Amino acid sequence: MRSYSTFNADNDPYGEHDFGSLRLADETVFWKFDYYDVDLQMASSDPTDEAVTVRVLKVMLAEE
Repeated sequence: MRSYSTFNADNDPYGEHDFGSLRLADETVFWKFDYYDVDLQMASSDPTDEAVTVRVLKVMLAEE
């Protein structure tokens, strides 16, 4: 995920670079970052502020 750079207007319309997909062993895998408050109860009030944000990486098979 770190080296993913295939962002464009179709797959990243808001320019957030928080979602992508890749092929791995004949499977399509989606990945997405979500930004929660430090209690992991709701969305972060400011995803750019590490003091109030916990980032969670979700990795999913496309078929799920």
